[in-house]
Amino acid sequence: MLDTPHPTPHAPTTDCFALARALSGVNFIGGRYVPAASGKTFPVVNPATGAEVATAAYGEAADVDAAVQDAARAQKEWAKMPARKRGALVHACAAILKEHQDELGHLIALETGKALRTESRVEAGVVADIFEFFGGLGSELKGESVPFAPNVLSVTVREPLGVVGAIIPWNVPMLLMALKVAPALVAGNTVVVKSAEEAPLAVMRICELMNRVLPPGCFNIISGFGPECGAPLVMHPKVRKVTFTGSVETGKIVAKAASEKLVPVTLELGGKSPMIVFADCDFEKTVAGALTSMRFTRQGQSCTAASRIYVERPIFDEFVSRMKAAVNGMVMGDPLDEKTDIGTIISQGQFEKVQGFIEEGRATPGATAHECSAMPSDPALKKGLFLRPVIFTGLDASSRLVREEIFGPVTVIQPFDDPEAVLAAANDSEYGLAASLWTNNLKVGLDLAHRLEAGLVQINQNLVVQANLSYGGVKSSGLGKEASLEAMLEHFTHKKTIMVNMA
Repeated sequence: MLDTPHPTPHAPTTDCFALARALSGVNFIGGRYVPAASGKTFPVVNPATGAEVATAAYGEAADVDAAVQDAARAQKEWAKMPARKRGALVHACAAILKEHQDELGHLIALETGKALRTESRVEAGVVADIFEFFGGLGSELKGESVPFAPNVLSVTVREPLGVVGAIIPWNVPMLLMALKVAPALVAGNTVVVKSAEEAPLAVMRICELMNRVLPPGCFNIISGFGPECGAPLVMHPKVRKVTFTGSVETGKIVAKAASEKLVPVTLELGGKSPMIVFADCDFEKTVAGALTSMRFTRQGQSCTAASRIYVERPIFDEFVSRMKAAVNGMVMGDPLDEKTDIGTIISQGQFEKVQGFIEEGRATPGATAHECSAMPSDPALKKGLFLRPVIFTGLDASSRLVREEIFGPVTVIQPFDDPEAVLAAANDSEYGLAASLWTNNLKVGLDLAHRLEAGLVQINQNLVVQANLSYGGVKSSGLGKEASLEAMLEHFTHKKTIMVNMA
């Protein structure tokens, strides 16, 4: 239970500016807010205005050690608690998060620039659903009776791993944190989360809210940067499992460090997700699906964004025209305004990276950049990291825009004539996270779905991550699965065999 008073409001609030200030400069360790051991902080910036709205504790090795030591102490008693009771406590956390859904939506919109109505409030709701789902799975931590010999009782049991170190990104930090924390806790582990430096506030508030229910030390969170905070967490000798979402380059570093300790690791490392559109599709539904699939409301900052769209040639021109019109109808503006469809890019560095891809595409002979929507006119947003979505046509398969993850509001639409050729193009990628097919010929759709190299393939829809649907990629998109019972059992427990000789 939360054991130290702090000036954060107990009841839900939509004054995200005041809440951000109240959350400033602290980690959450052992059931209480504490500043970094060094006393250092770093700024948290609203990407819609460029204004500093809070500070975050500058976590380093000493803070990591304090959090892990507290988590290790708490884990012994937490693991002894019956699994269904652990699940009931996690389920109770979900109820609190539902009460604070609007508050969390406002807070994440403030720090990430994601539009409140179309993105941030939705994410907050999905977070509560994830904790509710895993909270009901405590009784699924089952073992097996193994036939061995008539006079030997042989059974297996599922046991927790210990302290889990979780490192999360900034694009959907609440959701991705929930996918790691919820199954880990129900399985009997305790958790230390390293938040993304761009978005430490909402996840900190979630940690506080859940500590009103959980025993101290079960769920801890620290903010900081990769080398000073993330690396010590991965390498800490008492961290017995690492789960990471982020770039391929950093994921390889995390996996190498975890391998030095011989601890298991789960990696979700991004994608370059293809969307294949056949001429026999439900055209209106498919155009609407393309808007969702590309995650334009999130400025394309999504691992599963449909950044490669292949359209059968007979409907190619009409599809491009309708896509442009649809995105032009979307309103870009203040993320906290209910009328806004599209918010901002997360940071100056990401803004410049995406702009670089766009300029490269524009400079490519034969390519056309279709800029969509309109920049906000409010003078208060003139320093904001707003970027008009761009639909490219005329690029070939060798373009970096087709091959590399941009993580911005940029998609490439290409025509195709042959199903086998488009399958080859879709699979010609180092990534393999997600894909979608749009056709009314389910024979064709299912045939290609089986042969697409992706961990998640959807036909005539492209939903975001949902509780109870196994999620995780192949190839450079990562290792392991999230969001399902399988994820809890296979990635947050180990199987022990117990044999009793009764002769």
